[in-house]
Amino acid sequence: MVKREWTALYTGGVQSDTVAPAATVLDLFDASVEASPGAPSLRYFGRTLDRDEVRRLSVQIAGLLADSGVGDGDRVGISLQNGPVFVAAVLATWRLRAVVVPLNPMLRADELDKIVTDAGPRAVLAHPEGYDVLTEVHRRRRSFRSFWVLQTELAGHLRPPFADGPPALGPTLMDLLADQPFEPAPTGHPQPDDIALLTYTSGTTGPAKGAMNTHANLAYHALALRDWFGLYEPDDAVLSIAPMFHITGLGAHLALALGSGLPLVLTNRFEPSAVLALIEEHRPTFTVGAITAYLALLDAAPDPKVLGILRTVFSGGAPVPATIIERYEQATGRYIHNIYGLTETTSACIATPLGRRAPLDPGSGALSVGVPMSGVDVRIVDEHGVPVPRGEQGEIVIVGPQVCAGYRGRPGETAQAFRADGLHTGDIGVQDADGWIYVVDRKKDLVIVSGYKVWPRDVEDVLYAHPNIREAAVVGQPDFYRGEALIAFVSPRPGAAIDVDELRGWCRERLSAYKVPTEFRVAHELPKTSTGKILRRMLRDSIVHT
Repeated sequence: MVKREWTALYTGGVQSDTVAPAATVLDLFDASVEASPGAPSLRYFGRTLDRDEVRRLSVQIAGLLADSGVGDGDRVGISLQNGPVFVAAVLATWRLRAVVVPLNPMLRADELDKIVTDAGPRAVLAHPEGYDVLTEVHRRRRSFRSFWVLQTELAGHLRPPFADGPPALGPTLMDLLADQPFEPAPTGHPQPDDIALLTYTSGTTGPAKGAMNTHANLAYHALALRDWFGLYEPDDAVLSIAPMFHITGLGAHLALALGSGLPLVLTNRFEPSAVLALIEEHRPTFTVGAITAYLALLDAAPDPKVLGILRTVFSGGAPVPATIIERYEQATGRYIHNIYGLTETTSACIATPLGRRAPLDPGSGALSVGVPMSGVDVRIVDEHGVPVPRGEQGEIVIVGPQVCAGYRGRPGETAQAFRADGLHTGDIGVQDADGWIYVVDRKKDLVIVSGYKVWPRDVEDVLYAHPNIREAAVVGQPDFYRGEALIAFVSPRPGAAIDVDELRGWCRERLSAYKVPTEFRVAHELPKTSTGKILRRMLRDSIVHT
């Protein structure tokens, strides 16, 4: 048993263990409907749906899916942006004891083909703009038997199940809801150990794998986050800036809101000016997202103080430089709390306690991502799986009720990551005497320059401190003389210019000689995942092809 001395850092009455509910998120949501059917549930631009409207919409979609043959254990692909239909479609799938397979609407045919082939969905719900891509994927594989095209907006049309030719427009969702009310065919009720989500990893370091997140994972996670974030005020509401086809949006937005009875402010896709308008209109109090999203909002806001409406903000997905947090706090008056999680941990498992400030590790210079959350144990181990002394670097291993059931259809990779001592994350970290965790970098991102180990984050922190730099990423490339050389990719802040010679001098003043990049490349925008994580793999590929 790991000694949990970090629980002394917990604030706001957070317990060392959150009791795992016997109910699922679907149960918790339905109970909230019975308690207050007219309470606001979803806010989407100029419209608010109450809990009963969301329940009825989910029942309607469940009926459509049941008529298409979807039942117990089947997979249902959902390729939609953050709108009311996405939320209702998730609930509808669970009502049939089926499994949600979130699909990124921006994926191209070759990318989507791999996920659809692996998941084998019986039906797919999609927005019309993704119709051509899904049509191409289906024609290649005949992967799914039913294909419904749904508008994200409630007034949008339904198209009938998939056919080879372009389907004709059908009635609207609201028409069906009014004219054909029915309950879905009974297929049983989801149990805590059933798979709720088949969530594909981002694939930034390799092929995407389907993580099997259970209903128990999701329900525990929702209540643990509610307590950690202190979301008990009558005006509390969640802003969905992370896409809900990603585990952050599903766990820290959708499940948190539905399981805790909180209104969810939906943003469709992330567009800074639109999100700022939604913040002013609906006044959400909490969100969690990538640091790049906060930077985009900060740059787009005529008055950054409007972001202060969000009383509680957390950021994860990548190490966050202290200089960025300072910049945001000076502009908005709000402190960004670090948070850490994985697809395999159903989103967050390590976080900065509310009201505390993350310390800097004196050895690595990394800003802490927080302490283990309720019920979570963290070990730092060496290459043999042996725990290292506090303050030494090793791989982060996680044990807790959020850890998923493994990867679907991949026993070898499941055995490699999900071991007897916990989930081996592939992240290199340090834990100090008080329990704070510091993520140094990914194992695969380590660069060896002339025999010296260089973690890209060390160099990126220096680059982010430069007043003209908005984004930075450092990667290695083979080098005949050094073994590997460092290449820095940077993008400028709005209205600023980057002088490469001046930037090289900036680095030389602040870094050991072997850590100074041999080359600097300036781009308007760096490539990112749908959640805002900078794609180092794509940057490496760009070096190879130039």
